[in-house]
Amino acid sequence: MERDISAYFSTLARLGEQAEATDKAAHPLGLAAAFAWVQRTARAAHDSGHKLMFVGNGGSAGIASHCAIDYSKNGDLRSLAFNDGAALTCLSNDLGYDNVFARQVEMHGRSGDLLMAISSSGNSPNIHKAVSAARGIGCAVATFSGFKADNPLRTMGDVNFYVASDAYGFVEILHLSLCHAILDLTMGWRATDMSIRNGDLKAESLV
Repeated sequence: MERDISAYFSTLARLGEQAEATDKAAHPLGLAAAFAWVQRTARAAHDSGHKLMFVGNGGSAGIASHCAIDYSKNGDLRSLAFNDGAALTCLSNDLGYDNVFARQVEMHGRSGDLLMAISSSGNSPNIHKAVSAARGIGCAVATFSGFKADNPLRTMGDVNFYVASDAYGFVEILHLSLCHAILDLTMGWRATDMSIRNGDLKAESLV
């Protein structure tokens, strides 16, 4: 069991370090450039009176809600997630589940907003339609996907983050970590060297 636990967290760390980002033409971006694009676009959206919109299903819906409140409260970035139960059931009943996010983007989105579209597989039709709706009204788009490297969502954003794993747990954890890293680094988090001296854990700034 201890060996499995160690391997689990080693795998998680490796996948995080190997996370990829591409632009809308599928050209590779470094994570630093991709993070900077989201940070810059999110701040520009907020400062011009616009907002961030987060969408996702299941575990990704949890990430969407989590990030919407964190980006709002901690990042001072106007943000919301389209996970209200009444809205989801009403729109899925009337329009079909494929349209539950697209319709909300159409109702609440405005040109200049930023959509953060999250799907572990990258294959969710309702996420694809949300991106298309956002594009139709002039929103910027960042996507987060995993599983197959050629999943459709990975080509739909201005910036596309990808985790090379077919395990839901790893992909979901790393999508949340990527979203957190974008915000935390904006807020001033920097690398630290954690070393034990005289039995105490001491942090030394590397920057």
